[in-house]
Amino acid sequence: MVQLPADQVRSAANRLKRAQGQLAGVVRMLEEGRDCEDVVTQLAAVNRALDRAGFAIVAGGLTQCLTQEGGADSLDTRKMEKLFLSLS
Repeated sequence: MVQLPADQVRSAANRLKRAQGQLAGVVRMLEEGRDCEDVVTQLAAVNRALDRAGFAIVAGGLTQCLTQEGGADSLDTRKMEKLFLSLS
């Protein structure tokens, strides 16, 4: 099992919390009947924030897998590929 270092967990959690706040703003905009273009722009920002958090988490896990005992030989390449593709 991959355990991310505390600083990476903190960083990813902060990104996700920011995205959560942005998403709450998008919901509020919808409920207030704001302009569609503004809503979509903010929704795209939420999407980018989630992508960045996801890639950071996967990259941290990959780094840990490569530095653990067994290194690259113990890396499940298919699993990592699937994780990266799930974010794209």
